[in-house]
This record gives sequence, C-alpha cells and structure tokens, in this order.
Amino acid sequence: MIVLDVLAGVLVLAGSVLALTAAIGVVRFPDTLARMHSATKPQVLGLLLVLFGALIRLRGSHDAGMVTVSILFTLITAPVVAHRVGRLAYQEQDMTEVLTVDELGELSEDDQLPL
Repeated sequence: MIVLDVLAGVLVLAGSVLALTAAIGVVRFPDTLARMHSATKPQVLGLLLVLFGALIRLRGSHDAGMVTVSILFTLITAPVVAHRVGRLAYQEQDMTEVLTVDELGELSEDDQLPL
C-alpha cells in the first residue's frame, strides 16, 4: 500500500515537472512550430503521468473510470490538435526559413487539402 502511494506521488511529481518544462518551452521558443512541439509532447506526457498517478491512488474507486476516460480523450485529441495548429501556422506564416524539408511546399496547389 505504501509503495503504491509513493509510486503515485512520484508519477504526479514527474508529470508536474514535465508540464512545467513544457510551459517554459512555450514561453522561450522562438517560432510557432517549436512552441507547438513544446505544448504537445511534454505537456501530454506530463498530463498522462499525473493521471496515471491519480489512477494508482484512486484504485478501486468509481472515479478511476473518469480518469481512464480522461487519459483516452487526451491520447485521441492531442495529436489531432497539434496537427491542426501546425497546418494553420504553416498556412498563415512564412515558415520557409525554419523548415529543413518543406513537404507541403512541394505539393501543387490542387493537391493541398483545405484547412
């Protein structure tokens, strides 16, 4: 019992540190694509660690089902939101100097999907 409580605390603490580093990255990174990377990858991993810590702490409770739904919702929506934000940033801003490979720029205008 004590070991699981310590594990839950470590997961929540690690998730909080990842969320903090993601927030610092959003403030400090220079362009939209780098900020988008910081806002999605470590932020989602930090949230998942916190939710897994809560899931361990709430084991056997009815609230554990809602935490599981929150985990699934995060895993489903985060990649979609990141893709849409990146696509919008590409269309609205000049990203040619930041990109190493511009795969969307190589497509003809007819091949590009509308936003």
